[in-house]
Amino acid sequence: MLIFFILVSGIIYQVTGIGNRLIAGLTLDDTAAADVGKLVQFFFSVLVFGFTGYLYARFTFRDTPGYHLGLRPAARNIFYLLAILLLLFSFPLEEWLGELNKHIPLWHWMVRSEQENDRQVEAFLKVHHSFDPVINVVVMAAVPAFCEEICFRGALQRIMIQICRRPLAGILITSFLFAFFHFQFEGFLPRMFLAVLLGAAYWYSGSLWVAIVAHFVFNASQIIVAMYAPGFMAKNPSIPWLIVLQSLVIVVGLLSAMRNRSTATFSGVYES
Repeated sequence: MLIFFILVSGIIYQVTGIGNRLIAGLTLDDTAAADVGKLVQFFFSVLVFGFTGYLYARFTFRDTPGYHLGLRPAARNIFYLLAILLLLFSFPLEEWLGELNKHIPLWHWMVRSEQENDRQVEAFLKVHHSFDPVINVVVMAAVPAFCEEICFRGALQRIMIQICRRPLAGILITSFLFAFFHFQFEGFLPRMFLAVLLGAAYWYSGSLWVAIVAHFVFNASQIIVAMYAPGFMAKNPSIPWLIVLQSLVIVVGLLSAMRNRSTATFSGVYES
């Protein structure tokens, strides 16, 4: 699917004539290149993540692929609220992990790749038209949340837990791969931590929709803040230790609440 995406994106670049401008780097005022870039980003999420996860389920569970991917109601409705709160209250802890990540020495190409990605995201989020906020939320929050959860939690996490025969080990391995395949190494630790929370939410609730909804709310909140308060995002203020500690306590408490309400077991998922 990655090869197929490369072919599709190459056709889009050729037809629109935007390829060279994207390779040279987006500018904040290049609306045409930004629009094409969003379209390519949409196909990347759908083809490389979403369709890959669907094909796995289709080939493995021919009768009910969606059900075995986790596209079923949560065991309890409270899990949707708990998962959203889990990710929102994890903001300070993730910011602290981001600061910690900056002290890890990286190769020069990793830093340059991160800077180029930040510049591209900034160009994508610049509002030129009245409908840009809706498009940004759909392309950069809703579609990635759905497709990435299909691939990583719905398919890959299921495989890893089955291999390890321990949910925590499978969730940690999947979360590492989730962070790695984003190729944004300056944000590796917070992204892996986010993936662990999403993996736990899926496992405890038994529903991929819980992880999808929480992932979407998390992404959308960041995108909305970045669109309407870019200065706040650029400042990246350091988080006081007390707030980080409070975030940790709340996250642990919410995970405990989800675990206490969960009926998920390895035998129930894999042997039933």
